[in-house]
Amino acid sequence: MSASSTPSHPSSPSPLTPSAVVTRLRAAGCVFAEDEAELLVTTARTPAELAAMVDRRAGGLPLEHVLGWAEFCELRIAVDPGVFVPRRRTEFLVRRAAALARPGAVVVDLCCGSGAVGAALAAVLDGIELYAADIDPAAVRCARRNIAAVGGRAYAGDLFEPLPATLRGRVGVLAANVPYVPTGAVGLLPPEARDHEPLVALDGGADGLAVMRRVAAEAPRWLAPGGHLLVETSERQAPPAADAFARNGLVPRIAHSEDHDATVVIGTAPGGVRTTPGGGMGSEGDGHGGEGAHGGERPIRH
Repeated sequence: MSASSTPSHPSSPSPLTPSAVVTRLRAAGCVFAEDEAELLVTTARTPAELAAMVDRRAGGLPLEHVLGWAEFCELRIAVDPGVFVPRRRTEFLVRRAAALARPGAVVVDLCCGSGAVGAALAAVLDGIELYAADIDPAAVRCARRNIAAVGGRAYAGDLFEPLPATLRGRVGVLAANVPYVPTGAVGLLPPEARDHEPLVALDGGADGLAVMRRVAAEAPRWLAPGGHLLVETSERQAPPAADAFARNGLVPRIAHSEDHDATVVIGTAPGGVRTTPGGGMGSEGDGHGGEGAHGGERPIRH
């Protein structure tokens, strides 16, 4: 090499353009490549971070884990890798719970995951006393971040076990987003769920209702008179879930939303003044085909 020669250096890779991100995501099988690319481009702080985020998403990591947050009820909910991602269909459970809760109510978000349900309820209800619990410590760490600003407290443990005993008989709304995928169907879930979310947040036992039955059996000891238990199920699982509620002394009814493709079973404890659904976050767009104004809600008579 002559004295006048300039040593060559490896050139840095060119920053990814938005169109290049779309192309990469589409090649990886992302159905909503354009929308995802926009989120990644606007979230990344540097070109290197964008490249790393695109690599993780193209490798199959859920978008929410790549971003570090999920949109839920118009909130950004922090979601760490390995934590269950809140589903948009669960916004219907929030609607029903908000319609039943009274200002200042004690609200428990059971099987809370990231705490999305509790955070969403606190955003629309005044002065609630919020508690959350989950068996997954990583989820509880997320939940604490998501509900701390509203004074919520999150506990790690199995169902009701870690909750303060002073809550017994005081809970106005118990929202339990229990796992309800039958064990035999877990392997049929999209890879994003079965490979990157905790099995304990997905597997509901042989018929998908094992955890729900445990919640229904213990809930009456925690609910206030006239308090409400709400769980999300599949449409097929709703009748046996309602039967389990009734066997444990709760008055059950089923609500369905075609907009959200969601079904919620609601059980009300005896006593107190019956709350008429319809307030809170509203139910516009939930009733279809004669289902009624409250998302197809119907009582179950035994």
